[in-house]
Amino acid sequence: MSTTTLLQLVQQATGELGLAVPTTVIGNTNTDVIQILRLINACGYELQRKWEWQALTTEYRFSMVFYSYTATTTDDSTTISAMSSTTGLTTNPTYFSVTGTGIAQDTYLDSVNAGASTAVLSLAATASGTAITLTFSQTRYAMPSAFDRLIDKTDWDKSKHWEMLGPETGQQWQWLKSGFISTGPRLRFRVLGDLFQVWPPSGVDDTLGFEYVSRNWAATTAGVAKASFTVDTDTCIYPDRLVVLFLKKKYFEIKGFDTTALERDYSAELDLAKANDAGSPTLSMNPRLSETLLGWGQIPDSGYGS
Repeated sequence: MSTTTLLQLVQQATGELGLAVPTTVIGNTNTDVIQILRLINACGYELQRKWEWQALTTEYRFSMVFYSYTATTTDDSTTISAMSSTTGLTTNPTYFSVTGTGIAQDTYLDSVNAGASTAVLSLAATASGTAITLTFSQTRYAMPSAFDRLIDKTDWDKSKHWEMLGPETGQQWQWLKSGFISTGPRLRFRVLGDLFQVWPPSGVDDTLGFEYVSRNWAATTAGVAKASFTVDTDTCIYPDRLVVLFLKKKYFEIKGFDTTALERDYSAELDLAKANDAGSPTLSMNPRLSETLLGWGQIPDSGYGS
């Protein structure tokens, strides 16, 4: 995180451009400064999308949630009654899938009435039963508040030491949830409706985790992350020189000036910033060793298992 403030970045850029150097940015009524504020925020938004900056990359972990309660089901009815408890189900009932005798596959809770000890299912029960044990497994989880996008291949079941499979396509997701073969030893996942969704429903409290890129590229003097410059003393995670050059380029673009030289300087600085952001692996001209523990390369032509 740079310690250079919004005001200092704007003063540096305007000074290099030969413009009047402002003493304030936020609240300044000068039309040029108002435009520069919008442009420097645009720089922040665009840079956030251009690279997986290490300062914006965060690991998120959460535990799966499930409850086992008894209830009465009625054939061809979506209402279950006489629930032994509704604890944990009332805040976000639609986040929970339901499994048990007489419950159709891919059934979710639609609503819960704690006072009446009843709930409404998304699909009608297929059999009647009294005091049937049902498992309410949370398969939909809210994303972190600053979530912007996933880092691919970082989604893991930490408890089972297995990488989760996904993100699944819409077609695969519906096949898994609706087909005859819908379970397996590994969790599948999909981001849908701004929720991290897993399948199949699981009656365990495994810990899951993934890495993501935050949208909060700016910060207050107290270090509180935010998604825009809003105070003159705000700072940002990007290298100072990169922001100044990007702002100058955007200013020239909006004014219709030639940006050839500014584009060259900005592109070179962006490449340097990416290369130096978190280090790079050492590349070898030799063939890479396989990362697969067991594959066709490790299976003998004959005598397997002997």
